Amino acid sequence: MAVRASDVSRLPGRRAEPAPEPQTPPGRKMVSWFDPAVLAKSGMKALLSGTFGRQADRRLLDAVSRPQPLCFDYSVDDTGHPRDELWLDYVSDLGDGWDSTYAVASTVMAPELELTDESGTRHVTRGGDVLVFGGDEVYPTASVDEYQARTVVPYEDALNKRRHRPHLFAVPGNHDWYDGLVSFTRLFCQGRRSNGWRTRQQRSYFALRLPHGWWLLGTDMQLESDLDAPQVEFFQKVAGQMRATDRVILCNAEPAWVKQQVMPRAGRGFLDHNIDFLEQKVLGKKVSVFLAGDLHHYRRHESADGRQKIIAGGGGAFLHPTHLPKVDQSPGGFVQKASYPPQKTSQWLAWRNLLFTALNPWFGVFMGAVYTLLGWGIAANLNEGAVGAPSFREVINAAVQSTGSLVMGAGVVLGTVAFADHRRGPLWKKTAGVVHGLVHLAVALLLTWGVSAIAAPLAAELQWSLRRDFLSGLLLFGGGALVGPLVVGVYLLLSLNVFSCHPNEAFSSLSIPDWKNFLRLHFDADGQLTVYPVGFRRVPRRWKRGSGPEQPVWVPDPTDTRATPPRLIEPPVVIGRTKALPGKQETGPPGPTDMMVDEHLPGGAV
Repeated sequence: MAVRASDVSRLPGRRAEPAPEPQTPPGRKMVSWFDPAVLAKSGMKALLSGTFGRQADRRLLDAVSRPQPLCFDYSVDDTGHPRDELWLDYVSDLGDGWDSTYAVASTVMAPELELTDESGTRHVTRGGDVLVFGGDEVYPTASVDEYQARTVVPYEDALNKRRHRPHLFAVPGNHDWYDGLVSFTRLFCQGRRSNGWRTRQQRSYFALRLPHGWWLLGTDMQLESDLDAPQVEFFQKVAGQMRATDRVILCNAEPAWVKQQVMPRAGRGFLDHNIDFLEQKVLGKKVSVFLAGDLHHYRRHESADGRQKIIAGGGGAFLHPTHLPKVDQSPGGFVQKASYPPQKTSQWLAWRNLLFTALNPWFGVFMGAVYTLLGWGIAANLNEGAVGAPSFREVINAAVQSTGSLVMGAGVVLGTVAFADHRRGPLWKKTAGVVHGLVHLAVALLLTWGVSAIAAPLAAELQWSLRRDFLSGLLLFGGGALVGPLVVGVYLLLSLNVFSCHPNEAFSSLSIPDWKNFLRLHFDADGQLTVYPVGFRRVPRRWKRGSGPEQPVWVPDPTDTRATPPRLIEPPVVIGRTKALPGKQETGPPGPTDMMVDEHLPGGAV
């Protein structure tokens, strides 16, 4: 009987040889947002989740079927004694490319981290007992496979038993909702353990009682910036456990203080009103610290009374610009104190859109196909009986007489109008979209003219018309693949740096893995909160295996000399032990105050 090679290890006296360990990380590259396949898949999931999410809100089902404690108490230790101090890490917008996600994860999971600020002062910090994910835990869309590859594995390899597993709590963002929150619930809301963390929450929102009268609340606004009634009732009950002097840290997936100002026509003011509603009608006190992601950079606003609004969406996703949205001040007297990267640097980074063709090759293939469909019929008509290079007028006449080219041209203009940014209103959107589309049509006509001029001298040699038409199509495709994306890149550059539009598209096209950040929070024995904003100017691009259990599985390769160590973005932000400010009734747009909510807060909440 023949023995298979795979059975040799099972023979008596033979030991199986261990498989060689991989020498490169198993992670995935950053999402290429202008890859047509990614765009189609993400767009379809967003459409389906938005449609069905309105009809079948998973939060309502979980409120009935998944009981959860009012709060998870970290004000006491495992023996029941009050904690003197607590370390907590906040990471948002993670689960993208390996280099950026793992660079943040390996620093977060380190037992100890020494940081240096701009003045040279050293600060020794400790890995968090609690880890909070602030939204968008995976890209491009939620699925078990994407979570495992882009989020779970990087954090497991980063911890590698170097210290205790932190307790993890996660706030869902819009990307987590793209499968109806199914994968998010499976990973974060079923008490599952992994080699990187331990989860405890049962719902997509939660409350943490922290030492010395601090609380951290994590909300779930779904895709519609909606605060559902069961969630309101939950936080009402939590408020009933608070004392008058207790202070609140509110974690929301989106920064309402920015979105409602730059996108009022998109209904983002409703999100801001939800936050006002939580402060005034539910908590009865002003929130001391707002934490949010969604915008993939660091930005901090501070009020005269010391309250903080911090955006820290640098957990691994592509960089967003800091010079837009232009919100130096926000309602309530909040003034911008810091941004990372600096706004001037952000403006210079936008010029990388001139390399759009090289940065987004699959989009080039798509644009090559579009330009081929626009011009091939025109070129074929011009090639028939051609005895010389056609004039540009002849190209225009051929285009007008080509029904297929006219239909395709109309489709291009409609597509660019749909793509245009709406933050300046519908008139701007239509105007910018039409101009963008007409530029593509003009470039396509010029390209067709050039292709016809090249094909004309070859007409005698290429007597078979099919060969001549094939050559024209090939030249159109190549030219469109090079020039079409460049037109898009110039459009995005001008839109962002001149007209203050398209911040998301103009930077998602660049897929910049650098300028990452996370927050380390320290509640000390005096009840004082210190926020350490940790930044990564340039994340490593090359990795090697760690040398032992005291290191993560992967460590930066010393040959990558351009990588920079983590540093403090700005000096630590210190929030003293002060009494919480009472809530103040303010007028605002109609919103969730119409919901069926008990106006009288239970349990004597303030």
